[in-house]
Amino acid sequence: MGPLAGITVLDLSRILAGPWATQCLADFGATVWKIEKPGAGDDTRHWGPPWLRDGAGQDTREAAYYLSSNRGKRSLAIDFTQPAGRDLLRRLAARADVLVENFKVGTLARHGLGWSDLEPLNPRLVYCSITAFGQDGPNAADAGYDAMIQAMSGLMSVTGIPDGQPGAGPQKVGVAVSDLMTGMYALTAVLGALYEREHSGRGQYIDLALLDAQVAALANLNLNYLVSGRLPERHGTAHPNIVPYQTFATADGWLMLAVGNDRQFADFCRIAGARELADDPRFRTNTARVENRSVLIPRIAQLLQAQPTASWLRELAQAQVPCGPINDIGQMFAEPQVRHRGLRFDLPHAQGGRVPQVRNPVRYSRSEIEYRDPPPLLGEHTDAVLASELGLSATELGELRAPGVIGDSPLCLLP
Repeated sequence: MGPLAGITVLDLSRILAGPWATQCLADFGATVWKIEKPGAGDDTRHWGPPWLRDGAGQDTREAAYYLSSNRGKRSLAIDFTQPAGRDLLRRLAARADVLVENFKVGTLARHGLGWSDLEPLNPRLVYCSITAFGQDGPNAADAGYDAMIQAMSGLMSVTGIPDGQPGAGPQKVGVAVSDLMTGMYALTAVLGALYEREHSGRGQYIDLALLDAQVAALANLNLNYLVSGRLPERHGTAHPNIVPYQTFATADGWLMLAVGNDRQFADFCRIAGARELADDPRFRTNTARVENRSVLIPRIAQLLQAQPTASWLRELAQAQVPCGPINDIGQMFAEPQVRHRGLRFDLPHAQGGRVPQVRNPVRYSRSEIEYRDPPPLLGEHTDAVLASELGLSATELGELRAPGVIGDSPLCLLP
């Protein structure tokens, strides 16, 4: 049983930050009701190719992007712009423990579904609002996406090739790290509020902004600036505070060398046949190596070009000097350690075939991480949840379906 068994989440989020948080809640055993617009659904359902293939090997219209962050949820297609749809959501919220949403500031309040509307119906509700800039401030009403936040937060200013080198300039991180970081903060905020509720008996409102989350996640770079007054620079793959800690070319490819202390540096120098570097006062300590980075790095680069990557990885690993290959995604999934940990797995899908997934990285000693269901089809569970939770009859469901308050069951539409 998952640690959140018995917790119910009303998920009005879409794209990535909110769905990432609610997928984790589902993995931990919570029941998650994913509310989607009839006929459209989560935007990421349509962000293909690539598309999931059905049992016959044909493309479905389920995009891989959507499949990455929606497993374990139950999809309800409800149009809350209609009064009857709003009533359904209020009734579901009265039965939920958590609500997660990422509409622009004030959107749900205009439909009578804001915190001040739902808290009187369910004083134990934990209500988490995820927006680009938060509920107040000069940018509060603005829309925002991951790339914008990477730019505004300063992350892009410290990511990319250093100034003065070919290709220099700010770079976006290759994955939507601001969305994912916000999703993880949302998860921890919800868990904290649920724990506090055990003492107070009351839920509370959570105001979470992508910009705030990404600014906080700059961590040591923030403090480097606040303490010194000097703007952090781009170092490519290098570390601003540790040397040598970056990628290097080898005789046949690349490796990542991550020397974290002086002992490791001395061992690296021994393996590389350059003991004199470890004895040189310019490089003996990490502080000295950071100060003399421009002298040391070209020398290390020259040394590492003497052998192929596999040889370096083997010899350095034997000496417990941290290093690793630079894998592409396919190579990553083929890594023996990744295979041993079972990070890739499959779930059966309603359209036939199987949907690949990546395991939650959390491993509890007693509690289970649950992978109960694949990412749902749009509206797959509308009838079942409304019948079981709200007691709606088939006649009542039909009356709601006729004007489009709820969507058609996708299972009835499959060939």
